[in-house]
Amino acid sequence: MTLHLATAGRRTTRERLRAVLAPLGVAAATGAVFVVVGLRDPNQPGHYPTCPFLWATGLFCPGCGTLRTIHALAHGDVVAALGLNPLAVATIPFLLFWWGRWALRSWQGRPVRTKLAHPAYIWGFFVLVIAYWIVRNLPFGAFLAP
Repeated sequence: MTLHLATAGRRTTRERLRAVLAPLGVAAATGAVFVVVGLRDPNQPGHYPTCPFLWATGLFCPGCGTLRTIHALAHGDVVAALGLNPLAVATIPFLLFWWGRWALRSWQGRPVRTKLAHPAYIWGFFVLVIAYWIVRNLPFGAFLAP
């Protein structure tokens, strides 16, 4: 009975690998996006559709320039990526942190938190995105346009 209790909390490598399948799947999908966008240049017409918001309004959305940003990052050009969509580049470290925390907690068998961050941070990011969206369409914010 003691032996059973001592091994009950331990997980095999197979169980750990099964637990990290979802984080590894997200990493594989992200890698695939970087490969595809890195190989198919969004600066060439006809490879990707136009942003629907830009097409309908003539204004840039917060995501405008993100495909070209990914293309620049896939080619190691961080300066060009920052010039296309600095908000997208700035969010990458946070996404990597959250992904790493998810993968580590999954590997360790700890419960995965359902909250990404404190609601105040999420609302603050939401306000930042809205402000970025507005400013990049104003004359003094032209440096934020892709």
